[in-house]
Amino acid sequence: MRDFKSILNFIYNEAISQTEKGKVATYIPELAKIDIDNFGIYLKTMTGENYGVGDFNTPFSIQSISKVLALGKAMELIGESVFKRVDVEPSGHPFNQLALLEVENGIPRNPFINSGAIVIADILISNLKNPKTDFLNYVRDLCADKNINYNNAVAKSEKDTGFKNFAAANLLKSFKNLNNDVEEVLDFYFHQCSIEMTCSQLSNVFYFLANDGYCINKKLHLSNSQVKRINALMLTCGFYDEAGEFAFEVGLPGKSGVGGGIVALLPDHFIITTWAPGLNKKGNSLLGMKALEQFTTKTNLSIF
Repeated sequence: MRDFKSILNFIYNEAISQTEKGKVATYIPELAKIDIDNFGIYLKTMTGENYGVGDFNTPFSIQSISKVLALGKAMELIGESVFKRVDVEPSGHPFNQLALLEVENGIPRNPFINSGAIVIADILISNLKNPKTDFLNYVRDLCADKNINYNNAVAKSEKDTGFKNFAAANLLKSFKNLNNDVEEVLDFYFHQCSIEMTCSQLSNVFYFLANDGYCINKKLHLSNSQVKRINALMLTCGFYDEAGEFAFEVGLPGKSGVGGGIVALLPDHFIITTWAPGLNKKGNSLLGMKALEQFTTKTNLSIF
């Protein structure tokens, strides 16, 4: 029996003693206001144990972590047809890179880079009656928690500075891989990224990806095959151009966001979420990456 509480406390104390904590994402003005000293970890096991340490109940902007949930909803709605419009390969480039999109005729490398997530947003707008409301209710339903909301100030901040996302959306439109109005798609996309959650809420939301598609409410959202595909994409593409490093050091499917959050999971075993807003040069949480590497090393729990 592993002493998860002691392991998490050790990792937490190691992390908060670090002098190098990275840098907050200043290119989104609202995120630049976040205190870099925040740090939290939350572990949810499939046997019903829950452990939190630090700022695990402080809400933060989940940003690109939302791309996993958007993909899950798109696959729930239209199945494998999603992959006619977006590929499943690692990009090897930053999340907002545009060059590959033009070379590859408007088909994004994967759903977790910005251009790919914008295509997924377009799919959701085409298939949901009230996209922003329906998507938020979907996220709330996954964890049986109605206290999850958009942060409208963050969404506006992203819209005001999202010039590369507008460029990507227009490029997608030029290749006929965007069916709806650019402004409408990006408004949904910016709101999707602005969703706020705590570490504990995120671990609960991602439960269905560790539980064969069944969420906390025991409702089936995805098939085993669909869950496998999403977890595989998290392992290979979940950390921008640092996905290989995360797989190498941590050995779990996971997804990061520039708000400083990281969610990772071991199917049938646990979901673990970290939050530390200071980012490394690749746009991933510096302390979160280190904490998760320590966790899988100390517990000897990974997919490898």
